Amino acid sequence: MRHRSIAIDGPSGAGKSTLAKALAEALGFLYVDTGAIYRTVGLQAFRVGVDPSDPQAVIPLLKALDIAMKYGSDGLQHMYLNGEDVTAEIRRHEISAFASAVSAIPEVRAFLMEQQRSLAREHDVVMDGRDIGTVVLPGADVKIFLTAAPEVRARRRWLELQQRGQPADYETVLRDVKARDAQDTSRAAAPLRQAEDAVLADTTDKDLEQSLALLKLIAKEHLAHG
Repeated sequence: MRHRSIAIDGPSGAGKSTLAKALAEALGFLYVDTGAIYRTVGLQAFRVGVDPSDPQAVIPLLKALDIAMKYGSDGLQHMYLNGEDVTAEIRRHEISAFASAVSAIPEVRAFLMEQQRSLAREHDVVMDGRDIGTVVLPGADVKIFLTAAPEVRARRRWLELQQRGQPADYETVLRDVKARDAQDTSRAAAPLRQAEDAVLADTTDKDLEQSLALLKLIAKEHLAHG
């Protein structure tokens, strides 16, 4: 049986995780948050105090790294680092920069690539990240490039941090969003870009419900023709 896959790429704060998870639930697919995997590597770099942008410091960490993705009774994806559930910790704001930096290292991407692809071989998946449609699953049945204006993405991220009890200044979050955009689009290894056959979904002027409706429409149209 051939499994179907939906790749959702886009910049930081575009709402990929929230929308991809909701889309997967609506379609009965498995949701795979690849950003969480890179955040887990970033967390390890943060914990041991190495420069996440220095390949010579990060690559040696991979040998002893045990990263697992499990789905709990709550149906949510949980990330484990050397046996420890770090699902909540990897969402700390300071880990975002570490995740972006380590994900620019080719050896890190190669280390995690097979883990991501194996999930798509074994399940119908909705997978989100920065290079799913261009590198990880170039043959995905549906490719969506999800984006929104930086100011809108920063506000969404700021509100999310507030809800988690992680106070942050909006201007700081906006500055971080723009810096990550620049880093993700200019990196040598699998830079963030829209795949040629991806559908652009701009949610700048849409709320969560409207954005999900747009993604459902795109997915169902393409799956029907697949």
